[in-house]
Amino acid sequence: MRTILITGSSGQIGSELVAALRARYGEEHVIATDIKPGGESLSAGPFELLDVNNRQAFHDIAQKYNVDTIIHLAALLSATAEANPLFAWELNMGGLLNALEVARELKCQFFTPSSIGVFGPDSPKEGTPQVTVQRPVTMYGINKLAGELLCDYYFRKFGVDTRGLRFPGLISHLTPPGGGTTDYAVAMYFEAVRCGEYCSYINKGTFMDMMYMPDAIAAIIQLMEADSAKLVNRNAYNVSAMSFDPELLAAEIRKLLPGFKLTYQIDPVREQIAQSWPNSLDTSAAEREWGFKPRFTLETMTQDMLVQIAARTIEPPGGHPMNGIMKVS
Repeated sequence: MRTILITGSSGQIGSELVAALRARYGEEHVIATDIKPGGESLSAGPFELLDVNNRQAFHDIAQKYNVDTIIHLAALLSATAEANPLFAWELNMGGLLNALEVARELKCQFFTPSSIGVFGPDSPKEGTPQVTVQRPVTMYGINKLAGELLCDYYFRKFGVDTRGLRFPGLISHLTPPGGGTTDYAVAMYFEAVRCGEYCSYINKGTFMDMMYMPDAIAAIIQLMEADSAKLVNRNAYNVSAMSFDPELLAAEIRKLLPGFKLTYQIDPVREQIAQSWPNSLDTSAAEREWGFKPRFTLETMTQDMLVQIAARTIEPPGGHPMNGIMKVS
């Protein structure tokens, strides 16, 4: 990677990936794009407005900066896609096809994330294998599965160096929840600091794979820098760091915030989506082929999340719930 164009740069992954890549390759070598104006975090380097469904504009921007790598993140997430499935197909699949075409035309390396959403009720729930039955029951999952196959096709048919990761739920202290089923975990951390309680839309006993954002960013960079010849499952690596349900997460939060209260008001749509996904993934292919190894556990992620959120949260009347433990690292 020398000059990188990133779509969906204002999103949960994009905002942190742009910063990480600019620190690694230089500000002028990472072109951030989004359909809406970039925020302060994107202003340190080049930024362009881009609707990924406009293929010509996509091509023109990539050519303008002479990019050799495209990281395509623009997409609707699971719950948002389920609420508007037609638009989800148009954006998630139309945008991906345009991105792949630009990569083919300009001979770019290519990355787009997949998701645990590609699995369905017929997939093994525990230790879900790298290669197994995939019958997703959501529009988001169908989009992601079709995207894996489309990237495989562009690699075999046109020689595009396509790569991808099947991300679990991603947890970040920098960006708020954005319409994903696993976003309850992010919301729980924020509400624990802000008011000491949270009402979960995912039920107790519903386990899903998760990963802390620093590990996700590191995995993208590591995969993109890996030797292409060693990549067998190049467009769909299972990656994960931990699996938990709301009760386990709440118990970990209570180690630092003993008064934290967890209640439930189940969202049937998101609960049904969560029930169709794996409880835990087999990540051995990623470990074997390019050395994937996450750093954060549930315990260390929780410590960092609470401290980071507290550092940016205005202290409420009566004192901050994190007072006295701000030095946790």
